[in-house]
Amino acid sequence: MSDLRHHLAERLARHLADVHQRIAEAAQAAGRDAQSVKLLAVSKTFPADAVRAAHAAGQRAFGENYVQEALDKIQTLADLRASLEWHFIGPLQSNKTRAVAEHFDWVHSVDRLKIAQRLSEQRPDSLPPLNVCLQVNVSGEASKSGVARDEAAAIAQQIAALPKLKLRGLMSIPEPAAELDAQRAPHRQLRELFERLCNDGLALDTLSMGMSADLEAAVLEGATIVRAGTAIFGARDYSR
Repeated sequence: MSDLRHHLAERLARHLADVHQRIAEAAQAAGRDAQSVKLLAVSKTFPADAVRAAHAAGQRAFGENYVQEALDKIQTLADLRASLEWHFIGPLQSNKTRAVAEHFDWVHSVDRLKIAQRLSEQRPDSLPPLNVCLQVNVSGEASKSGVARDEAAAIAQQIAALPKLKLRGLMSIPEPAAELDAQRAPHRQLRELFERLCNDGLALDTLSMGMSADLEAAVLEGATIVRAGTAIFGARDYSR
């Protein structure tokens, strides 16, 4: 291993340990087992070498937002495919569903029935069912993706009935907030919706919520997957 790659691996291992410590402390405060919270490392805009280094430090699940960038990384890291879990977490257009259905293990950002139907039709028979989350616009912002809270139950039931998909739960990207209580409120709304859907008979087990800045609030409100990028990989350079 080159000195540069070794330095990267050490730095990412430290950052991953820090994030796991934050998750553990929040879980303890919530009276939860830290093992019930999965860390998704958001690797968008970072090179395949960074994913390889994080993998060497024990990280297995990686989140990507851009289809072509993700496909390039998946191909570059094909030697690790059996021990990597690829999650698509960005906005998904109809013309990109086939590539995602063929190459990813999870999709968190299903925000309309048409996308779920296309993923179902295009998921290869040779692969296990694609794990999906329904993205909910908890704060009701016009600029945010996701189904409205009052439409979520009906759409979730329709997605759950599709073949070659497994509806695992809900995802949200709430408006950023500085104070813990303000951060917790939208996560609480998503958890309450999740509980309603479970009571309606859906077998859900996943709440994908919380990012680098608010993962404590998310864990306190029941997140089972937190999506951290900058806390692991550092600040993003979108100019590349």
